[in-house]
Amino acid sequence: MSTDSPANSTMINGDVSFWWNQIGRDAPRAPLPGSLTADVCIVGAGYTGLWTAYYLKKAAPHLRVVILEQKFAGYGASGRNGGWLTNAVTGGRSQYVKTHGRPAAENFQTEMNHTVDEVIRVAALEGIDADIVKGGEFNVAYDAPQQERLVAAARAEQAWSMTDVDLLSAKEAADRINVVGTTGAMWHPHCARIQPAKLASGLARAVEALGVTIYEDTHVSEILPHRAVTDRGTVEADFVVRATEGFTAGLKGLHRAWLPMNSSLIATEPLSAAIWDSIGWDGRETLGDFAHAYMYAQRTSDDRIAIGGRGVPYRFGSKTDSDGQTHASTVEALRGILTRFFPATAGVAIDHAWSGVLGVPRDWAATVGLDPQTGLAWAGGYVGTGVTTTNLAGRTLTDLILGTPSALTELPWVNHRVRNWEPEPLRWLAVKALYQAYGMADHAELTRRTTTSPLAKIADMVSGRGH
Repeated sequence: MSTDSPANSTMINGDVSFWWNQIGRDAPRAPLPGSLTADVCIVGAGYTGLWTAYYLKKAAPHLRVVILEQKFAGYGASGRNGGWLTNAVTGGRSQYVKTHGRPAAENFQTEMNHTVDEVIRVAALEGIDADIVKGGEFNVAYDAPQQERLVAAARAEQAWSMTDVDLLSAKEAADRINVVGTTGAMWHPHCARIQPAKLASGLARAVEALGVTIYEDTHVSEILPHRAVTDRGTVEADFVVRATEGFTAGLKGLHRAWLPMNSSLIATEPLSAAIWDSIGWDGRETLGDFAHAYMYAQRTSDDRIAIGGRGVPYRFGSKTDSDGQTHASTVEALRGILTRFFPATAGVAIDHAWSGVLGVPRDWAATVGLDPQTGLAWAGGYVGTGVTTTNLAGRTLTDLILGTPSALTELPWVNHRVRNWEPEPLRWLAVKALYQAYGMADHAELTRRTTTSPLAKIADMVSGRGH
């Protein structure tokens, strides 16, 4: 672990995340003791795996469910994310209007709204104090092209009855969260701030209480029909669930399935009452913007600002980091966004910086599914919307595994398949070029352009984000 930083000599860099550093790690769990059999074997003890185990054992207590985890429960994105429990449909609803019709897209959105409340319900039921505040999602614009995109996005959202979006003027926006230079904002109520590691830790304890065994420090190298191959033995099971998200590329035969995209965060020291008086943010909304390389932030339970963004987006060969070490230039870039939004934070210390990977499918659309013949199930590709979507995935996988037809198994993302990413070096060159283009577009829009940069539009089409 390094503590070197030009901004703050005492800043912790890495150590997985601020969230885990804040609460301390759970006691290590034993690794897989050797080969064994189970009814359901789940690979990955992040939110997807934990939610799937939770609902499976609730619905069918007799099942023997085991979870295999390469490090510790909540080690990946589940313990490192920005803490947005929001209702976003990964990749947007419009793709499903094209493929399944508008009613199917409406059902998906309605279910995502419900899923936000379902996570809150289960946390309360299981006594998981994850610092949850349902303050909604608040996205600001602060230049003319962003304002144009903001208004268009708000109007598009308001064409759907279940989105509940409000469009705010510059003054209305600043009265809620005083982002300097804001030209407007949009807000909806279907989002809560959470402390991610507290949720992961609490879920792990909850599934263990239901009789699920979590084997940590157990590396799965390959998933085969009815079998997970590890460095400590093989688990045979009727069903094997791949819940590996950003680490999927490390499994044999899946190197090009989902691209591990890097995202980085910093957390400030607790801010003074005077600084909060100048900022506002009393509603604890999650905060984002309309930049192409967008940021995301929250006001934490102990009055820090945790703010994130892209950083170094991708490592050659789909490599993933170990403990979240973050480059100094990324820390400074995030600090720059922080102080541009809130000048009163210019003198505050950055206490922690960290990074993690999220899974990105080639079409930027999440998926959940099951092949009944092989017993192989999967969920992931959340592209940053996984805090909520993992819960829906866990409930959907439960119905698929138990063979229970439901409204969830009819949602349009079920059994959705996408093509692989390009091989290297094309993959690395493409992602690097895309985010350079987004960065250049944001700079041009902030300094001189009055309309959306054509660079960003081209990048959207090339990346697959422009449905």
